[in-house]
Amino acid sequence: MPLGERAGDNTESRFCGVETGFSDDMPNMLNRHLVSGKFDFVVAPLMDPAYRPSLVQKDTFGSAVLPFAGSDLVLSPSQWSTHVVGKISLWIDLDSEDETLRMDSETTLRQEIAWASHLSLQACLLPAPKRASCANYARCVNQILQNLNHMQLFLRIPLVMSDDDSLGADSETLVDSWETWNSFRLLCEHHSQLSIALDIVSTLPSANSLGRWFGEPVRSAIISTDCFLTNARGYPCLSKRHQMLITHFLNHAIQIIISGKSVHPRAILDPDASHAVEERHPLRPYLDYIAYLYQRMDPIPEQERFELGYRDFLQAPLQPLMDNLEAQTYETFEKDTVKYSQYQRAVCKALLDRVPDEKASKITTILMVVGAGRGPLVRASLEAAEETGRRLKVYAVEKNPNAVVTLNSLIRLEGWEDTVTIVSSDMRHWNAPEKADILVSELLGSFGDNELSPECLDGAQRFLKQDGISIPSSYTSFLQPVTASKLYNDIKAHKDLAHSETAYVVKFHNVARLAPTQPVFTFTHPKPSDTESNNRHKKLQFVIPDDTGSAIVHGFAGYFDATLYKDVHLGIEPSTATPNMFSWFAIYFPLREPVCLDRGATLEAHFWRCCGSTKVWYEWCVTSPSQSPIHNSNGRSYWVGL
Repeated sequence: MPLGERAGDNTESRFCGVETGFSDDMPNMLNRHLVSGKFDFVVAPLMDPAYRPSLVQKDTFGSAVLPFAGSDLVLSPSQWSTHVVGKISLWIDLDSEDETLRMDSETTLRQEIAWASHLSLQACLLPAPKRASCANYARCVNQILQNLNHMQLFLRIPLVMSDDDSLGADSETLVDSWETWNSFRLLCEHHSQLSIALDIVSTLPSANSLGRWFGEPVRSAIISTDCFLTNARGYPCLSKRHQMLITHFLNHAIQIIISGKSVHPRAILDPDASHAVEERHPLRPYLDYIAYLYQRMDPIPEQERFELGYRDFLQAPLQPLMDNLEAQTYETFEKDTVKYSQYQRAVCKALLDRVPDEKASKITTILMVVGAGRGPLVRASLEAAEETGRRLKVYAVEKNPNAVVTLNSLIRLEGWEDTVTIVSSDMRHWNAPEKADILVSELLGSFGDNELSPECLDGAQRFLKQDGISIPSSYTSFLQPVTASKLYNDIKAHKDLAHSETAYVVKFHNVARLAPTQPVFTFTHPKPSDTESNNRHKKLQFVIPDDTGSAIVHGFAGYFDATLYKDVHLGIEPSTATPNMFSWFAIYFPLREPVCLDRGATLEAHFWRCCGSTKVWYEWCVTSPSQSPIHNSNGRSYWVGL
């Protein structure tokens, strides 16, 4: 049964499993753990652990019946599929120096996965690599993955990274299980069906070290009963850090699996009676505690529920200058009340600065909304005028003829005919009848300038008065390196150069942010000099914190922060993001090949903004600790049309 009800959560993290030993009576074991224990699935060995291929006596025909836990008929196909995760025999050691053990291990691995695939199991749990060098283990798994159907393979990895303090100055003795995973994953070519089952231990590494795993394909977290403490009433509980980690896992659709023997009383005493109530499943108190953590999590906010379907999904950025937006796109952005309230605040402050109180009834401010769309900025500007008691004359300039139709209807409906003049034209080509006091636009993309706000506003600047105000007045883009295994695999699946050199709009969720953001390009309006180029170049150096450990960079997350007017800001840069605003997701610049970083390494990257006669594009590369190719040279894969 699910851990609880949480609005908007339809992920698999609502279900909790239990790790079991081998049983040749699978129906009875399921009944014990699922019916009595109320777990949702079992992680169970499919083959008798005493089996060794080299010890089996074969019959006359050279074959033998393998000691599986019953035939496929003992459970229905749906029971196998939904209630059983296969657990590959723990004894296998494919990198052993003992050739017999190595050959037995390879044979058994193939037999057990073949049987699990025959049962249509959704996943199999592979034992953790037993030694630092696991090349043969990875080779065998990679061979299996090439011909595997839908089934996922979970590699068991202990969640450990020793600190310098605990192991002295000899850095070679540091234990970092992420490096084991990374080595295995690289040998298997980042295969999308190879995932992680993290073994949670009683001592957790640093927050930065833990953070790496949220960009990896972690599908389950196995927590031993040894990790649990005992509260004042004798019930199991977890430390604050373990609680926080489990909550993060549940938020990232990672399933929890309880493992081990009960180290707490099996009978729960009725507080109103002197006798014990009916004895329950020995691990039920641990399940109840995980359910308690799940149930006390905050409900998923309505905004996030709307965004669930977009999480870690690659979307091509809009081309609003080259293409005309559709009604549905306009409608989505117009629902972002936070954005327009910020614009209204900015216009209010600009009107108050522009017109003193004593002249409020005499001076009419000329305000031009360039890129008016279906009118939300026109409405925000008129409401700002009403709020401040200033007189306003508005020009609504819009190049999309379909949006102009809606604008005309809005003006008639609101009775704004005497105040608002609609101009159906590209702002870069319109000859304004008079100059503007205030120029208002919403041309910002996820990376600030990536929807060509600089080029558009440069073209509109000629009809802004010398002392006129531009809203926004400036904006800066930001970047940070990220681990994003899912995004990397989604791009790799296309098997071409273009997709690995394209910038995408992404609602980041399962990513690890490896270093703080750094500013990249800044644009100011009105532009200080007509001769200033919109081409840009920036060298960035990101220092990965020492306590993070080794890491892998799949690409860069991009954001922006804009100053609308004076102290009124708008943006998605994580440390200063405008709360509850959903108009923009981040942008993602992928790397064709991931870059591996050692503990405490510095990542050096270069980004360019390039302008041509018909398009604008970005180029990027990594120069340290290793060299990458320059991505998107001449805008061959991704560009924004002028």
